[in-house]
Amino acid sequence: MTNIPNIKLNNDVLIPQFGLGVYKMQEKSEFMDAINWAFEAGYRHIDTAAYYGNEEWLGQAIKESGLAREELFITSKVWNADHGYEETKSAFEKTMKKLDLDYLDLYLIHWPSDNYVETWKAMEEFYKEGRIKSIGVSNFQIHHLQDLMSKTDVVPAVDQVETHPYFQQDELREFLLKNNIAHEAWGPLGHGKNDLFTDPILTKISESHNKTVAQVILRWHIQRNTIVFPKSVHKERLAQNIDIFDFELSDEEMTEIKKLETGKRFAANPDDKEFLAESAKKKID
Repeated sequence: MTNIPNIKLNNDVLIPQFGLGVYKMQEKSEFMDAINWAFEAGYRHIDTAAYYGNEEWLGQAIKESGLAREELFITSKVWNADHGYEETKSAFEKTMKKLDLDYLDLYLIHWPSDNYVETWKAMEEFYKEGRIKSIGVSNFQIHHLQDLMSKTDVVPAVDQVETHPYFQQDELREFLLKNNIAHEAWGPLGHGKNDLFTDPILTKISESHNKTVAQVILRWHIQRNTIVFPKSVHKERLAQNIDIFDFELSDEEMTEIKKLETGKRFAANPDDKEFLAESAKKKID
């Protein structure tokens, strides 16, 4: 099995630094194949969400895998339409029923839509009861984190945000480091957009290591101490993505990649109030 390093969160819980994201895996057979191939390749960290609509399949895949629960690190997220104290309690119970697990390793607020403080207070209760080992947030900007931490007791263990070579999140990353909040990257390969995979700098680095551009990008995340979970439903790609622990990028190569920053997101902006309001209308069954 690949020797995936762990990162110690601010509550001393260990999280595998590399895992699998399952966003947009909406065909059951495809999903089950991908999870099984991932487990075979050595993945033990799976990141899902209520919004993804595949928690139940993940629960089934875990049961069928025969892997011990303590070997796995499972993350899910509360959706924007379920913000609020009682609403979050209900949403969490639905998630746990679908996953058919006794506890969750990490539970996140998916986006900073209205009423996230009350949502967090409900999450704090489950955390203190031991039903969630760690709690955190996703898509929170610095001002959201400052607001949340000023009104609640538990500092988020992680902030999961869009991060890739063209959008490196350096200012937020610095804030997270200072506050001992782990940085998780979603969209770590930039969804392959804006010619990222054919970028001349990344291509040159990949050739020098006899690796793919995707492997170089994932290695860059690892060396920045970021937790990363690329998504794939292809057996070969799943194996390739995790095959990044047998080489290192030099300081010069890390500096070259740093120059690729554009300051532009490829996905939604957490400060887009219209997007947050619309998303909060989308109910999850």
